Amino acid sequence: MKSHFKLFSFFVVAAGFAGATLNLAGAPEGKPKYTVSDVMKAVHKGEDNIGKRIAKGTASKEDIARMLEHYESLPLNEPPKGDKQAWAAKTKKLLSAARALEKGEPGAMDQFKAAANCKACHEAHRPE
Repeated sequence: MKSHFKLFSFFVVAAGFAGATLNLAGAPEGKPKYTVSDVMKAVHKGEDNIGKRIAKGTASKEDIARMLEHYESLPLNEPPKGDKQAWAAKTKKLLSAARALEKGEPGAMDQFKAAANCKACHEAHRPE
């Protein structure tokens, strides 16, 4: 019976470690280069912003690179309000979509449009 418990305990610890490792995979590390406000201003502010040009298919490679550089800071920032795990999930999804766009991966545009859901993020994380 003890050996079964030890084996079970080992798998529980190993699964927890694997889950934590997978959660961090692909996430940037360190301090954010830009604040959330900096990112929103650089990528989404104004009538002709980078986000809109990307969605229309008129963005340059420089636009995409600038967006990616800014999006890399989002997961490193604390959410202005709301749940940290939800923030992490949303920002990592957005970052992943930006990376896919930069690489020209099939389906990247659909991935970006789904991830760049301003209303969903603002309702959960934007302060009043």
